[in-house]
Amino acid sequence: MDRWLADSVRDTVRQRTYERYESIARVHIKPAIGRLKLKALTPAHARALYRQKLDSGLAPRTVNYIHVTLHKALSQAVSDGLVPRNAASVKAPRPKKPEIKPLSPEQARKLIEAAGESGDRFEALYVLALHCGLREGELLGLRWDDVDFSGATATLQVRRTLSETRTGHKFEKPKNGKGRSVKCSQKATEALRSHRVRQNEERLKVGSLRQDSGLVFPTTTGTTMSCTNLLGRHFKPLLERAGLPTIRLHDLRHTCATILLMAGKHPKYVQELLGHASISITLDTYSHVIEGMDGGLADAMDNAL
Repeated sequence: MDRWLADSVRDTVRQRTYERYESIARVHIKPAIGRLKLKALTPAHARALYRQKLDSGLAPRTVNYIHVTLHKALSQAVSDGLVPRNAASVKAPRPKKPEIKPLSPEQARKLIEAAGESGDRFEALYVLALHCGLREGELLGLRWDDVDFSGATATLQVRRTLSETRTGHKFEKPKNGKGRSVKCSQKATEALRSHRVRQNEERLKVGSLRQDSGLVFPTTTGTTMSCTNLLGRHFKPLLERAGLPTIRLHDLRHTCATILLMAGKHPKYVQELLGHASISITLDTYSHVIEGMDGGLADAMDNAL
């Protein structure tokens, strides 16, 4: 496992992905089967590991992460000729899909109104999340150089994401490995313009203490913003002020996709907006919230034939 992490994983995936693999190996896999010789490892050992973790109360999703990590490591061992077969080629625990909790259009309007009334300095961030579907890290990694105001509405270039790793904040490529261009709505453009004016006023107040990082959504001193602080100090109190249910900041992205799909916009365009690697991810995630998506098939056949 250590050799796989060092030689095959490190520097080939995003830092947070590497840290997840390393943590799973250190906390779950190595204590349980680390003393076994590689050639002695059997599918029975893998099944027993998964059962032990499930019986201890670990979530099926986490146990599935253990399976994926072990399977990837042993696949490399097979490729390297260390063992003839992958001992983790067993049926993995089936994780439950995390429930998405999008806001209704009315709730989304209440959120933005509450942010405007309270003077929340991240009002524009919530508007972008709702109108453009950007991920948290993409929003916090956005720079003013990525924003083009030359057209009737602004255009964003999503080039990086801000990750919180064990060694601190790190800019990485977006999740799908490549960037994308996002055309803003009129309201998102107006929010960005207002936000830039507010940020310039902040810069004058702080003076020489502020770092000029060029970020659209930094701290008051210009440094990278922690998502944990954004949630605890700004987003959750905003939800309370607006009288809205407790949701994740990521659910604003779900809200964007849900509103667009229910408005009849083609899933391919929604996929490109969100930056999903394939349209199947978009359909699998949101098909159950689209009213009448499976309706009208019989009528269509009657009309055609």
